[in-house]
Amino acid sequence: MNHSFKTLWNATFLAVGPAWALLAWMIWSSGQLRTPQHQALFLGIVVPGFILIYLSGFLIRNRHAKKMQGGAP
Repeated sequence: MNHSFKTLWNATFLAVGPAWALLAWMIWSSGQLRTPQHQALFLGIVVPGFILIYLSGFLIRNRHAKKMQGGAP
């Protein structure tokens, strides 16, 4: 691997992020979210979900680094 995990993970999210935003915009503008409650629920799942997936990559990296150092699985 020529680059650090952080560099590759961030590059992946720079590529995936706009596609994720486009999909969210398509759902938002489709008329399926009819009430403010539906819109709030959608945003409450999509935005934290994107952030959680991004942060989970660093959790995986840390667990892998510990495993490679001979720590507990």
